[in-house]
Amino acid sequence: MTRPAGYVPAYLHNQGYRVIGVNPMLAARGVELFGEPVRARLADVEGEYDMVDVFRRSEQLAEHEDELGASRARVIWFQQGIRDDEVAARLEAKGKVVVQDRCTLAEHRREGLGRVGSAI
Repeated sequence: MTRPAGYVPAYLHNQGYRVIGVNPMLAARGVELFGEPVRARLADVEGEYDMVDVFRRSEQLAEHEDELGASRARVIWFQQGIRDDEVAARLEAKGKVVVQDRCTLAEHRREGLGRVGSAI
């Protein structure tokens, strides 16, 4: 796993977080990650979750805005290098906490955060 979308979730899983992959192409192939089937959409994730960790390019965020806004997550986290202030403002208007252009792995290590919930 040499890409952030691979090693960051693996790190979070190893720290005790429940990590659920959401990717339509992987879901169609029946892929499992971290003991969970990959879901095609956020709406396919059952139960509660605290955060959606986004690994899409900045220019692709608007196409995922409705799904992110409708998610049960309180926090929408755009990984390092990912930023769209307009999308973030609209998600915040829907009551979401949006973190932009920051790496969950780096923040976890820097802040010494413990297990606080689940990420997808």
